Amino acid sequence: MGAAEIKTEKVEGWNRPPVIETDRESELLELAMGPHHPSTHGVFRMDLALDGERVVRLKPVFGYLHRNHEKLGEGQSYLASMPYTDRLDYICPLTNNWAYALAVEKLVGQAVPERAEYLRVILAELTRVQNHASAIGFLLQEMGASGTPLMYAFREREKILDLFEALTGSRMMCNYMRFGGCRVDASDVWLDATRKVVAALPAFVDEFEAFLQTNEILMARTQGTGILRPELAVNAGVTGPMLRASGVDYDIRKVDHYGIYDRFKFRVPLGDHGDIYDRYMIRMLEIRESLGILDQALKEIPSGPVMDPKAKIRGFRPKAGEAYGRIEAPKGELGFYLISDGSPNPYRYRVRPPSLINLTVLEDMALGANVADVVLIFGSVDIVLGEVDR
Repeated sequence: MGAAEIKTEKVEGWNRPPVIETDRESELLELAMGPHHPSTHGVFRMDLALDGERVVRLKPVFGYLHRNHEKLGEGQSYLASMPYTDRLDYICPLTNNWAYALAVEKLVGQAVPERAEYLRVILAELTRVQNHASAIGFLLQEMGASGTPLMYAFREREKILDLFEALTGSRMMCNYMRFGGCRVDASDVWLDATRKVVAALPAFVDEFEAFLQTNEILMARTQGTGILRPELAVNAGVTGPMLRASGVDYDIRKVDHYGIYDRFKFRVPLGDHGDIYDRYMIRMLEIRESLGILDQALKEIPSGPVMDPKAKIRGFRPKAGEAYGRIEAPKGELGFYLISDGSPNPYRYRVRPPSLINLTVLEDMALGANVADVVLIFGSVDIVLGEVDR
């Protein structure tokens, strides 16, 4: 590396970054990078140390949105926290709803009707499709492909958000799940409209993939860049597409079989190299698998109620105990940990957000990369700062 030699310190399986041994430490350029994107508005920046254009140190600096989500959850009823979950990963509000509902249902042993379970799967997989398409569009935007890939992704995202609005009354802050089911039922008209959108999406994926996959700029900028080794990914608690892009076969839909995922046939795509290109490809392949799940769920959805008539929403007081509910959210494992002391409010309310955990390996992936690649490495993590806020 010239002026600076990187020596990695190994600590119990984690290659901790780096000790820099150089007699020219003062000649390294220190750069505060960010906020480089509107959604990082003061919540995140990277403090870099550069030897020329090569990264020798990177410190992620997490700021605050000052929303105190977890503390708010301990000061209000269980139901009152449901709309706040929409504001965590605000690209994926419906999966946030599901993870929280699942935690409360585990806490009280609440059953969920069949139709509601199917609706939850349908909404979760629609969320995964629009999240991954948007993540790919933003990654290409950060690579310099101004506008076009992102607009292709947003064109399809709009169709899915229209479905969310028709069902829940809101495009993004849906507040749809309830303990023991869903707030309102889906009409036959809505299900037919969803089938039409899902039937048209494979053509979009084919077009999107043909447009991007063999693009020489995309391949040159992403292959071999931002590599995340599987051992480090596991030790750091990384989950979701980032983990699977490193070749680790772990998907909570397969591991826990929460909801009714054991009824659907789908594969778990895995990468070989753990670089940015693999993270891009895993998301593209997961869109295809989600469309397969949607096709099955829309064909098999039964009639019936969407709320358990025994579910108690008002005056909700769980017995003393604790529960952890987790799902395979589009960005990784999203979990809610609750402790009840028998009062109307949770005694403890904690969130395990994938965006925060996945960001912890940013330095490891960026060491030795050019400064121009740092933005792409960051973009390939696919985060929303509402989940990073602490």
